[in-house]
Amino acid sequence: MAALPEETELAPDSNRREETAARRQFAVTLLCDVVLPVGLYYVLRAAGSSELVALLISAAAPALSTAYSIVRQRRVDSVGVFVLAILVLAGLGSLVSGSPRLALARGGWFTGLIALWILGTLYTSRPFAYRALKSLLPGKSEKLEGYWHDDPQFRRIWRGLTVLWGCGLLVDAALRVIMAYALPVDSVPALDGVLYFVTYLVLQVITHIILHRTGVFRLLFPGRGRKKPAGSRAAAQTKDDGTAAEEQAPGR
Repeated sequence: MAALPEETELAPDSNRREETAARRQFAVTLLCDVVLPVGLYYVLRAAGSSELVALLISAAAPALSTAYSIVRQRRVDSVGVFVLAILVLAGLGSLVSGSPRLALARGGWFTGLIALWILGTLYTSRPFAYRALKSLLPGKSEKLEGYWHDDPQFRRIWRGLTVLWGCGLLVDAALRVIMAYALPVDSVPALDGVLYFVTYLVLQVITHIILHRTGVFRLLFPGRGRKKPAGSRAAAQTKDDGTAAEEQAPGR
């Protein structure tokens, strides 16, 4: 990467706090958008609900999660409003048509629209992947903006990752629509959940490989893999051992 102005590194504990917050946010999203809807669907089916009713009620979990997020942050989130609109429209469409497959396909259409929106951000000043990075690491916002302005390769990397996630989600969306109309209704919710994990895992692995090979990961978390500080107890012990060895060496 191009050389950047020298800067003060964040403390390792600050890096850990930000990573922990990011993991917590992902865990909440996973619980509300995947685990609860799938679990609720099969609980309702076991209780005797019809396929359509179980699908519509299970969709309430991600909808309530999104609504709560908007209320908690006290601001209208365009992505959150988009999610709610898709869920409501898909639910109304399913009620009118009476087709559970339309309700099943909503995940695919929703993912496809999100993928197109992600690719569309390539034509804005800040692509999706970079925006996601800033939201996950709010404590580094100012530093990230410095990298974005000063380093063309840094910008290319995050635009490339935006293409990766947009195209990956388009493939995911196509698979979800195919499953919704080609497989038995009761098998699709579970397979949707599995596909979520597979897609996320594949895209995350590729993303981490790219960030490591380009040096961006070390740039974001400078304390990772570094030697112990010179003033640490371990470093002092090492220094003392080396000095003692020198004094015992022949010819001293």
